[in-house]
Amino acid sequence: MAPIIEIKNAVKNFGSVRALRGVSLDVAVGEVVLIIGPSGSGKSTLLRCVNRLEQLDSGTILIEGQSVTDPKADIRLIREKVGMVFQSFNLFPHLSVLDNITLAPMEVLKIPKEEAQAKAKELLAKVGLSDKVGAWPEQLSGGQQQRVAIARALAMSPKVMLFDEPTSALDPEMIKEVLDVMTDLANEGMTMLVVSHEMGFARAAADRIIFMDAGQIVEEAPPETFFTSPREQRTKDFLDHIL
Repeated sequence: MAPIIEIKNAVKNFGSVRALRGVSLDVAVGEVVLIIGPSGSGKSTLLRCVNRLEQLDSGTILIEGQSVTDPKADIRLIREKVGMVFQSFNLFPHLSVLDNITLAPMEVLKIPKEEAQAKAKELLAKVGLSDKVGAWPEQLSGGQQQRVAIARALAMSPKVMLFDEPTSALDPEMIKEVLDVMTDLANEGMTMLVVSHEMGFARAAADRIIFMDAGQIVEEAPPETFFTSPREQRTKDFLDHIL
């Protein structure tokens, strides 16, 4: 089976800074890939290029065989396949939880209101927030807002979910509730590309860990191998600092 995500020789520069230096990575259907690395290593840039929030300078990215990087690509159709959850929750403060989740399915996918609301309520139950349907974002904790953001992304029925450090803005006691939702998604077979340093999630849910540094993939391995017997000295040094 062809990979659902194919990244080939991805290069991205920001002025004189080379954020990605020829990164190549395939992600299989249903695979959970965790990307870790120091600040400035290119992790988030790579994720943003998959969704074409950033455009590569060279290289290609395919999702289900469709080019994300072709200037002629219908990026709206591609983004319908790719849900993204950011560090900040990005909920619309003037909309209720229910309306935050139903807005895109109704506007972009033209799903009828009743159907969109029914699915939104199912997703809120999935993330443990059935009682927050009518709440406003400001009434929610950070962990609750992030779970709503996950439900909002899932409302578009994506084939792939991208998570860019989804717990980094949360208080420690709120992190587990978000990771539990992500672990459930992984167990259900959702294809996930996750930038995070939550090693508990890595061990529980990741199929593969990618370690990036200076815009390159330094090492990749299944979690057990990665943590117990990393090959590269740079990887060992990094793990010594975070474990």
